[in-house]
Amino acid sequence: MPQYTYIAKSSSGQTKKGKMPAKDLKDLAHILRSQGYILISADVQKERKLRFSLPLLRTVPLAQKLMFTRNLEVMVEAGVALPKAIHTLSKQTKNKYFKKVLHQIEDEIIKGENFSAAIKKHPKIFPEIYYSMIHVGEKTGTLSESLKVLAFHLERSHRLRSKVKGALMYPTVVVSAMILIGVIMLVKVVPQLSTAFESLGIELPKITQLIINTGNILAKNWYIVFLVLLGLPAFSIILMKKKTTRRVIDRLFLKLPLLSSLVKKLNTAYVARTLSSLIHGGVSIVEALEITSNSVSNDLFRKTLLTAKEEVKKGKKLSEVLEKFPEIYPPVFIQMIQVGEETGQTSEILAKLADFLEEDVTNTTQNLSSIIEPILLLLIGGVIAVFAISMIKPIYSMMGAM
Repeated sequence: MPQYTYIAKSSSGQTKKGKMPAKDLKDLAHILRSQGYILISADVQKERKLRFSLPLLRTVPLAQKLMFTRNLEVMVEAGVALPKAIHTLSKQTKNKYFKKVLHQIEDEIIKGENFSAAIKKHPKIFPEIYYSMIHVGEKTGTLSESLKVLAFHLERSHRLRSKVKGALMYPTVVVSAMILIGVIMLVKVVPQLSTAFESLGIELPKITQLIINTGNILAKNWYIVFLVLLGLPAFSIILMKKKTTRRVIDRLFLKLPLLSSLVKKLNTAYVARTLSSLIHGGVSIVEALEITSNSVSNDLFRKTLLTAKEEVKKGKKLSEVLEKFPEIYPPVFIQMIQVGEETGQTSEILAKLADFLEEDVTNTTQNLSSIIEPILLLLIGGVIAVFAISMIKPIYSMMGAM
């Protein structure tokens, strides 16, 4: 759809200038006429597209979506018209891709489209839970309340992700630094030691010879190291997009000694928070289970939620269905859902359960950091010890032979 730069006037003589997408000039004039303006002139502009931009430029961080939702809720509650509120918020965002999407949503609403239908065209930014909450808010006339629930949901999700990322940041940096230093040692230091050992003419232990051979290969083919370091993240991203790979990794994470507890608590907390937000927003339990299954990251959790959706649709209680998966959902999760079903306060109980599980995740990440730190120290110490012994042992052997 072409973008027009137009000049229009109202019946009172007020001039309006701006940009708007339209099928043609007739369509543009019709849109402006519905707003109380008469088209004076218009020029077609080429629409800028981000089709060939980098993937990172086509993403919107969760923090930005949170701020947009929170501010939009305040403006709608204050009585600001939705197109004007979105236009104002689009000016505040620094993300060019998000700004462009907000302009498109604003234009769609001006043309008569519902807000929920407009955001549904951008699923990468606004997931299914966002669309469903807005859709229910529009139908019931409680859009500001739906935005408030969404803002709270996004805030808790952002806080939980930040805590997990913060806990994993330290070991990631340490391991990356260790690998980088190891590569530098193999490329720079080991070949020099190899030359020294060859000049002395001594017989090298197998471990020493292995390290020297590795260092010589990397020193002669140093570009391979850079290709591997650059290609490994890209290869990992491509590999993770495959369903079979993700399924295997999801199952592995649920069996690893240190990570299984954290992964279960993290996904259970997300399920509880999402179901609570959707049910509180007026979404049916069956639809809420389907939306949550599409948004949860772990494949096993996704399958259990889809199974629960089908069983609940047949008339069974949610607690009875999830009780069949004790290896995934903790007993407290099932018991709290049972209490919610008996009292008719499922949304409130799930919200309290989500608070408890999120706090538990925070404690687990803190404990995990304290456990990982000595393991990393032992690992680094072991690598340094092997390297030092393999280099020093030939020297001691030579001194003993003298």
